[in-house]
Amino acid sequence: MYPNLYYAFDDLFGIKLEGLRWANSFGFFVAIAFMLCAWVLSKELKRKEKQGLLTFKEEKIWIGKPASLFELCWNGLLGFIVGYKLIGIVTGLSATASSPQEYILSDKGNIFGGIALAALLAGLRWWEKRKKQLPKPEQRIVRIWPHDRVSDLVLVAALFGFLGAKIFNSLENWNQFIQDPIKELTSFSGLTFYGGLICAGVAMYYFTKKNKIAFIPFLDALVIPMMLAYAVGRIGCQVSGDGDWGIENIHPKPLSWLPNWMWGYQYPHNVVSEGVPIPGCVGQQYCSQLPIPVFPTPFYETVVCLVLFFILWAMRKKIRKVGVIAGIYFIMNGLERFFIEKIRVNTQYHFWGINPTQAEIISTLLVALGIFMLVYFTRKSGKKQLKT
Repeated sequence: MYPNLYYAFDDLFGIKLEGLRWANSFGFFVAIAFMLCAWVLSKELKRKEKQGLLTFKEEKIWIGKPASLFELCWNGLLGFIVGYKLIGIVTGLSATASSPQEYILSDKGNIFGGIALAALLAGLRWWEKRKKQLPKPEQRIVRIWPHDRVSDLVLVAALFGFLGAKIFNSLENWNQFIQDPIKELTSFSGLTFYGGLICAGVAMYYFTKKNKIAFIPFLDALVIPMMLAYAVGRIGCQVSGDGDWGIENIHPKPLSWLPNWMWGYQYPHNVVSEGVPIPGCVGQQYCSQLPIPVFPTPFYETVVCLVLFFILWAMRKKIRKVGVIAGIYFIMNGLERFFIEKIRVNTQYHFWGINPTQAEIISTLLVALGIFMLVYFTRKSGKKQLKT
């Protein structure tokens, strides 16, 4: 396991770079997942625009204005926060914290580094606007296409996705949450995918309505990169050992040629320090492993979701009616997660004589939603055949 990139570079290349201790492996793969999602989404939105399913929105913008006080203050504030913490890392102030999370959430930092970067970013913004300033600023009407908003869409998805993931995780682990709500809400671990999916989905809906983007064609474009992003994000869960593993697996391997870790894995050096001490591991921060091998469910989800992504990618030009691809995604996503829950560690609810997990309930609803969308949009009349 590689809790952060320091351990990865040390093990793979024999290079010890202290600064990489701040690059969490899970966060690294999540960042890659978002970048891939943005790239694929942009391509799909452009294709939908050529089909005539998505169109532009005209907006008025000012050209040639100097930098406003708000812009300068905002850039200065961001610069101060980043400089305050970043220079603190370089100068060793972060060494007094037991973890990157503790340092980031603390009041420790370098005040001079914060002021310097604040002045730099505010100055660069002023200079950038100064170069484009006109003697008489003018207002112009520009066309903004959906693919032009991808960066904003990704930012909205990331913000509300993280918020939803924390909220749903707290609901799933209520007893742990009420014991220390501040720690649970500020912790970088403990994220529930479906919570992020639901909250990000609601935020996306309002974003598209605000910007006059047809939601169902947009959703068809969005679900394909979402499947890819989920697969890549699960690599981070597997590599870091963040606790999203399966139940204990002491059964013999069904295939002799299968590597042991693909069937049962102890997640040594996992980032949540779960399990028992690793013999001989001293002087390191992460020295725990599970006492009994478990199913490596993040690995299974990565493989399955990559396959499902390529299926959706191959189908996207063959299906001519809007809403159908999104319906297929919800069915695929729901079935994949429902069955993986059978071998995954999760909190169970108890009612009506059944013991489902939160993910099983939501995945069942997603399958039902997907079936409804398939029936509704395939039967919907008056839809013209679309060019691929």
